[in-house]
Amino acid sequence: MAKLHFHYSTMNAGKSALLLQAAHNYRERGMETLLLTAAVDTRAGKGRIGSRIGIGAAAEVFAPEDDLAARVAGRLEEAQLACVFVDEAQFLMPEQVWQLARVVDDLRLPVMCYGLRVDFRGDLFPGSAALLALADEMREVRTICHCGRKATMVVRRGPDGTALREGAQVQIGGDETYVSLCRRHWREEMGDRARR
Repeated sequence: MAKLHFHYSTMNAGKSALLLQAAHNYRERGMETLLLTAAVDTRAGKGRIGSRIGIGAAAEVFAPEDDLAARVAGRLEEAQLACVFVDEAQFLMPEQVWQLARVVDDLRLPVMCYGLRVDFRGDLFPGSAALLALADEMREVRTICHCGRKATMVVRRGPDGTALREGAQVQIGGDETYVSLCRRHWREEMGDRARR
């Protein structure tokens, strides 16, 4: 039975590596997949999913205005597909999440989405909020804070190294910009000191 999956975490937890490994497993068994990534994120190159551990693969890009259900249906007219993989799923529009749900329900194709849950302010991304509401299966991909606890938040650093509290929700960056932290240390970075 096809399902809509959402694998979520903070930055640097290995989401893209997990996606690439799962897609490889399908291809190794002779099954075709469709890999999608957000057009806005070009850190690995345009139309490329890349992991910090050095692996990568070509992917089609999606933009906010794209109809993903129509794209998948068009691909199915050309060839068989076994699974659809979406990297940087936080950048999906809520309507695109509904489109992916239709791919699962109507085309009976599994869709595996990988992305961030919250931004640097602790707010849900619209695509992540829709996935949390609609996904059939959710899995947290874990990483750790510098203290050893599970990291659930991310802080964005400014040029001087201090934590930013304001700014656009989307700013593409990696280790030079973002740090994954547990909630307590994120609160401290944001100026909310723990009470003893």
